[in-house]
Amino acid sequence: MASFASTHRASDFDDDGLVAAVGSAPSADDVADRILALPEVAVVQADEASGAPPSSWGDRFFFVGDGRRQPFATIVGHDTAGFDDDFQLDRPGVFRLSIELGREEFQRRFGYPPARFADHRASLDPTVLDEIGPHPVYGTHGWACVLNPVRALAEVDRLLAHAHGRALDRHHRSLRRRQSRD
Repeated sequence: MASFASTHRASDFDDDGLVAAVGSAPSADDVADRILALPEVAVVQADEASGAPPSSWGDRFFFVGDGRRQPFATIVGHDTAGFDDDFQLDRPGVFRLSIELGREEFQRRFGYPPARFADHRASLDPTVLDEIGPHPVYGTHGWACVLNPVRALAEVDRLLAHAHGRALDRHHRSLRRRQSRD
């Protein structure tokens, strides 16, 4: 999988790690296109027609297969009051990519299992851009997230491939179970 990170030079970043060259950082749409390029991936975008609550309209959920029960990645570009407003996603251009890692990869990446996330939550700053961390709401379920990935994209690529592989495995197991019942 190619990496967006290869298109940026160190001089493109300011002191906060933001891309200085206007338009050179990947947008939420760019990241969505990247996920959709993976095999057997479909996206559901929450909107009025989908029956989703207005607070989730525009959120994107990425699935493998037709079951659409468990996304392996999501992209959100706004806060939901009382739920995830710690991210401050209502800042201009800020979006959150969330990735389902599972217990083993979560522990490998962060050094502790998801079950111990509560012990570490207070030390996290969910407003930091371009830094992969445990998801402050879903960390206990093995999810990670990153706001506006740029320099972190090489690792994001790896984590997306891992999450996609897990989702493919779940989907193929489900297909085999259905076929064995027929």
